Amino acid sequence: MTWLETRIPPPLVMLLCAGIGWLGSRLWPDAVLPLPMPALMAGGVMAIGVALNLLPKLAFQRARTTANPMRPSASSALVMHGVYRYTRNPMYLGQATILTGAMLYLQNTITLLAVPLFVLYITWLQIMPEERALLARFPEVYPLFRQRVRRWL
Repeated sequence: MTWLETRIPPPLVMLLCAGIGWLGSRLWPDAVLPLPMPALMAGGVMAIGVALNLLPKLAFQRARTTANPMRPSASSALVMHGVYRYTRNPMYLGQATILTGAMLYLQNTITLLAVPLFVLYITWLQIMPEERALLARFPEVYPLFRQRVRRWL
């Protein structure tokens, strides 16, 4: 499946997983997950995800490097400050968080399976190829960054 590596834009993967979650809620409507104030809870979780998505993009702009996940080898700088002190992949963490919020809104336990599906896909077919590209591009600095900062959290 290496032909799929860095081919599908991660936001599209997130939307596809959301669609799978929504479909699951329709196929198994009895898997109810009762939540207090689901819209407020989902909105709060999604807002955190949006912040995790936007803050790193601003850091990339300040560093004058690409945030394009389809071309990781085009990176001209390694961003290691801000939220990158805690996670090497804050944008993907943000997308997983947005997806979690959307699935919570559906109030169905089956929908939550969309989140690990997203994480697995992104880890294997997006993050790992990106890491190989960053290691080739920044062979002295990237290994130290990987030792110091976890992939997800």
